[in-house]
Amino acid sequence: MLSFNNVEFVYPNQPVFSDLNLDLDEGEFAFLIGKSGVGKSTLLQLIYMNIFPASGYVKVNGYDSKTIKPRQLPYLRRKIGVVFQDFKLLQDRNIYENLAFVLEVTNASRKNIKRKINDALTDVGLLHKRLNMPDELSGGEQQRVAIARALLNDPILILADEPTGNLDPNTSREILDILMKINKRGTAVLIATHNYEIVKRINARIFKLEGGRAYKVVIKPKDGDKN
Repeated sequence: MLSFNNVEFVYPNQPVFSDLNLDLDEGEFAFLIGKSGVGKSTLLQLIYMNIFPASGYVKVNGYDSKTIKPRQLPYLRRKIGVVFQDFKLLQDRNIYENLAFVLEVTNASRKNIKRKINDALTDVGLLHKRLNMPDELSGGEQQRVAIARALLNDPILILADEPTGNLDPNTSREILDILMKINKRGTAVLIATHNYEIVKRINARIFKLEGGRAYKVVIKPKDGDKN
């Protein structure tokens, strides 16, 4: 479903990846770890093709970074839900309006917009907060809204970029549990993080970025934690 093939990526005067190879199966749950500045966010941007490799290629659900046309990018991105560390909610709109904005650009009907928003907010336990403004929600609630937003177009893949970076340990576990629940329904999830505590909670493939490449590593889950 997702593969990186001999990918090289360079910012001006700053190499990031060289000969990077990585794959993710349909419906898989995986972590992407590594030190700050090693390229975790860059790798996620390569997946939803906000940026492109200097050489090599990325394939996502049949779309190839070498051959994809600009008009195809919106269709690729609708199949990928992205969850950011800083939520990226519009502060001048309530929660319902934040989510409706995502669907309005796809020309969805009012009926479908309402149904999809209600379903997504129910999934994250926040249907009762749909008329609240973002600043009326806690950080954990705002991140749950961000997850709901990522679900709206029924993605095949959720990318979560440091989704627990601004949250306390208990709230971080709640966010991880929501992502695991989504994954069990068949949606692939890739979490970029430097929080090894959440990585230790479950058995999942772990990719470590180091020296411009990705390595599979094993971090043993804590006793009593989830599989």
